[in-house]
Amino acid sequence: MPKIPEGVKVIRDIEYTSPNGISLKLDLYLPEKPTTEKLPVVMWVHGGGWKNGSKDNCKAAFLAAEGNFAAVSISYRLIGSGKWPDQINDCYEAVRWVRNSAKKHGLNGDKIGVWGGSAGGHLAALMGTRPFDGEEKTSSRVQAVCDWFGPSELLTMPPNTIGEKRTRAMVEKSNGALLLGKTVMDVPDLANDASGLHHVSKDDPPFLIMHGELDPGVPLEQSQKLHDALKEAGVQLEFVIVKGAGHGGKEFQTDTVKAMVRNFFTKTLR
Repeated sequence: MPKIPEGVKVIRDIEYTSPNGISLKLDLYLPEKPTTEKLPVVMWVHGGGWKNGSKDNCKAAFLAAEGNFAAVSISYRLIGSGKWPDQINDCYEAVRWVRNSAKKHGLNGDKIGVWGGSAGGHLAALMGTRPFDGEEKTSSRVQAVCDWFGPSELLTMPPNTIGEKRTRAMVEKSNGALLLGKTVMDVPDLANDASGLHHVSKDDPPFLIMHGELDPGVPLEQSQKLHDALKEAGVQLEFVIVKGAGHGGKEFQTDTVKAMVRNFFTKTLR
């Protein structure tokens, strides 16, 4: 279990929903120092290609250490226990849990940001661009999105498409195909539903997109396209290309990068 930053207390394994009897849990990180202020919340959505990863390593925990935010780290249905759109529906449900539990935990339910990396960045971007499709008693909209190197368009993600070095058999085993239940070529509409790029509108919240210059896993072009679409829609936006970085890694763990994320959420949620 990763070390909890100093000055932070964590309430682990709170069940926030149980679709089809699958218990989904979250961890809530709060400043140790008592405060009368209702804290804005930053939700961390982990990566792992939609099939691995866990809520245990919460990148947003450091934000709670300074006393200005609470952080929430969520689990969601992974490949094997759910198919699209189960994953995004779980994320919406986690936002509703924050709003419904805000009073109990001293949170500001009107100020919720989301931050995720890779597959988590993909889901975070969708939480900002793709409103819940249906009636909801409690809103699942978020007020800010930090997307770290998430795929924004599944139809053009290299592992999902047949190419020089990729046969159909390989594509059928790609994470994109496993997420959707079929290859992107077989279900293009579903692939677009699972692509933040195809939901962008002027109503989207502010975005901070960060992507490694040399990312071998998710091409930089995926974030570039999302940036261009958001900009064209007039959405408040910052786009940072992290020099020399691959798919995450040490370049994303610097104080400079942390400060960019902190400043973004301070501007948008406080």
